[in-house]
Amino acid sequence: MTDSDAGTAAVLDAVSALVPKLRENGSAAEDRRWIPDENIELLEKAGVFQLGVPRRFGGLEASIADQFKVVTEISRGCASTGWVAAAWIEGAWVASLYPDEVQKEIYVSGAVRTSGGLAPTAMFTPTDGGYVLNGSWGFNTGCRGADWNLVAGIMEHPDGTPEPMYALVPMAEFEIADDWDVSAAIGTGSFTTSATDVFVPARRVVGAEQLVTGTTTGRTNTGATGRNYGLITYVAALSVAVFIGAAKGAYDTFTERLPGKPIAYTNWAEQREHPLTQIKVATAANKITAAEALSAGFVRRLQERADAGEHPTVEDSVTVRGQGGLATLLVKEAVEALHDVSGASALARGQHFQRFHRDVEGLTRHGMMTPFTNLELHGRMLLGLDPDSLYL
Repeated sequence: MTDSDAGTAAVLDAVSALVPKLRENGSAAEDRRWIPDENIELLEKAGVFQLGVPRRFGGLEASIADQFKVVTEISRGCASTGWVAAAWIEGAWVASLYPDEVQKEIYVSGAVRTSGGLAPTAMFTPTDGGYVLNGSWGFNTGCRGADWNLVAGIMEHPDGTPEPMYALVPMAEFEIADDWDVSAAIGTGSFTTSATDVFVPARRVVGAEQLVTGTTTGRTNTGATGRNYGLITYVAALSVAVFIGAAKGAYDTFTERLPGKPIAYTNWAEQREHPLTQIKVATAANKITAAEALSAGFVRRLQERADAGEHPTVEDSVTVRGQGGLATLLVKEAVEALHDVSGASALARGQHFQRFHRDVEGLTRHGMMTPFTNLELHGRMLLGLDPDSLYL
């Protein structure tokens, strides 16, 4: 085992020990619409925010499989915290696609928290030495606790041709609106961030095509680094871990309540003895296991491609989206199966199960993670059609 492997294993052990505390803090996260500072401090101490940082900057440069395990465990405690952690880990990795001089800025402390808005909802106006940025980005997960913000926008060439661009900008340069008021994933703090006439040095702005395909220049960590996952594909793959972790959390909190629990208005003194409960529990457990198996397959595929020094192919990316879509659908169905027999008492805000149920239901509405959209992409490819999507 290398020092990096040992460090990553230590992070996983530390995070597993935090699950009860993260779960306990779930109500507070919902009350403030943003995860408690304690959660961030605990994850920081555990080394979570070093996972996506290259080893040459003091990070752990963990494989996607290890990142997946860590995010799953965090989400088993709190789905909102897991969603934020995944976003920050992904953001840390994205910085490795920028030129070396930018990487030195971002990775100065060996750990970093970077949020992002992948939709090009802003404008870059060229100016001396860089660009002036104006625009806003909704659903900016983790923005209140981030150091940097990865934002997308459009730069218009003199001939009128638009070019999508991505920039890394200090979070302090943005205004954060108090507009995150939702019924699921409440603790993610996915507020809207806005930039007004913000100057961004040219070195921190790259073309979207280059960033997505891993072909940016001016960096030494190219080729067979073992970490070339493809931006959109990587984000989609790691996000699945949140769903699996949340489903495990729902399963844990459902089954923990069963001993001695009767079925109201019936003669069943032990719900565990009712055949329907047994069927629902077995169904949920097996669907979660099936989702894990599917995920292990596409994670392994991405890592093998990266280890060979290759960028994911279109087929790889579409397969991740399709298999990730089915994995997401399976865990959603698993939690719904348990919810069917949870009883009215599970609706109390003090019960963690209802939070996991709402979070899984809500997060499947995320544009990139909607199961049927991703299955459609996969189905088109399997039938010999173009996937018909720019987000691959």
